[in-house]
Amino acid sequence: VAQWMLQKPFATSYIGCVGRDEFGQQLERQATKDGVRVRFLVDENEPTGKCACLITEKVHRSLVAYLRAANHYKVEHLVMPENWALVEAAKVCYISGFFLTVCSDSFVKVAQHCADTKKVFTMNLSAAFIPADHKERLDTVLPYVDILFGNESEAESLSKSFGYGTTDLKEIA
Repeated sequence: VAQWMLQKPFATSYIGCVGRDEFGQQLERQATKDGVRVRFLVDENEPTGKCACLITEKVHRSLVAYLRAANHYKVEHLVMPENWALVEAAKVCYISGFFLTVCSDSFVKVAQHCADTKKVFTMNLSAAFIPADHKERLDTVLPYVDILFGNESEAESLSKSFGYGTTDLKEIA
């Protein structure tokens, strides 16, 4: 979305993990065609993950994820000079809350870098289970977050998990 909004080729970068398969190649080809600079860790044993999304006419959504290779990202890939250079060059960093379940070390490393260099660090709660089931990991990164995205159910889960004592979305925000 950010790349589409900026309309400047390779103004954005994406780092993640794919399998050595057609879906990983397709993801890299399409992202590159769309002007996104990609740096993928290629997992030799797991296939590229997939996600199905259903959006109803009433704007409800449902996601079914089959993460596979995405679950095998390693901080060692992030800190490789050619990959870390992308983090250093970024003005804004965004990480999905789902990534807390995969490689929280990478999450914290990027968040700390943003804090140390006065960059904007953003994240999305991603799903209500992130605050509910991964409170400790979320608690580690929230102090670094400048902009937190989330929907109503994610905000309510955050409030419940952190004991805010309210379901009022304006108060939670």
